[in-house]
Amino acid sequence: MEVVSARGSTPREAGAFMLVTAQEQAGTIGGGRLEWDCLAEARAFLKAGGASVERDIPLGPAINQCCGGAVTVRIESADLAVEEAAALRTREDLPQLLLFGAGHVGRALARALSLLPLRLIWVDAREDAFGEAALVAEARVTADWESVLEAASPGAGVLVLTQSHTLDALIVAAALSRGDFRYVGMIGSRTKRQRFESGFRRIGITQERIDTLVCPIGDWGVRDKRPEVIAAFVAAEIAARFLERV
Repeated sequence: MEVVSARGSTPREAGAFMLVTAQEQAGTIGGGRLEWDCLAEARAFLKAGGASVERDIPLGPAINQCCGGAVTVRIESADLAVEEAAALRTREDLPQLLLFGAGHVGRALARALSLLPLRLIWVDAREDAFGEAALVAEARVTADWESVLEAASPGAGVLVLTQSHTLDALIVAAALSRGDFRYVGMIGSRTKRQRFESGFRRIGITQERIDTLVCPIGDWGVRDKRPEVIAAFVAAEIAARFLERV
């Protein structure tokens, strides 16, 4: 089912969709009574078959919601092969985020970032480092980070947290030198940043470019170094930087 139009204040926008089977669902059209009623109708539709149906639903007292707007929802059968192909095309159009490093924080970040509408490309030379988290991203087992960086789209993001400070410096310097990334972030302390900034200036990177570097990443004032906590704050930072433009 899909929200084909949304008017006024609504929980989801036009284009939001949900896939429904007899037992499961994926995606959401907004939750609450709206989704509950549509879910029940979709499952009845699956049993009965027939042509697609559309429902105009005011989000008011009749369904015990107070959004005040209204949506039109279409319920129809889906061809999973077609939907999968469409999802792959959509992924190609999403903003790219290059994640360099598959250590503890890298794995936690891959899981957190996989929930966002981003095309996550995850790079590490160590094949055994990704673990099960490799399933949530486009994992690239390679030491040729230069080629991955060069192939990135303008406006992509770069997030650097490798096992080597030297490698961190090389990747960040290349990303800053390129100058067309929406976000360049690096894990580390303010002391690490100061040392790296000195090196960047020595190789001719302008202070204006250096100032765009985000380091520390996910700096929301919470001093908790557990990978999952770091990942939560960094994912929020990435969402704020990217999704306002999606």
